[in-house]
Amino acid sequence: MNLQIYFLKKNFDTQKALRFCKERRIPYQEVNLQKHRLGKRELNTFAKGDIRSLVDFDNRKVKEHPIAYTQSEEKIAQMLIENPQFLRTPIIRNGQKSMIGFDEETLLSWMS
Repeated sequence: MNLQIYFLKKNFDTQKALRFCKERRIPYQEVNLQKHRLGKRELNTFAKGDIRSLVDFDNRKVKEHPIAYTQSEEKIAQMLIENPQFLRTPIIRNGQKSMIGFDEETLLSWMS
């Protein structure tokens, strides 16, 4: 298992995910979304058919931006590519599997 952990800043959930991997000696790659922007294909893979699930609606800047009121999946995807700070993080990827946020049970199931 080789995880990729996508994050913007090391928020609480990102720190939990990194600590989880370090404690269990799980190899992982950190991907800082400030430096590496996601492409449309990656967004669609992570979204699993619901692009709005990637948007951090708790972020004050999201609430002030048109992305919070847009219904078009195409426009939302384009806004997320242009504004990665609107993404919910961490996004954890294990091959074709991915999850948004930190869920210890899911990570443990990936290990078995």
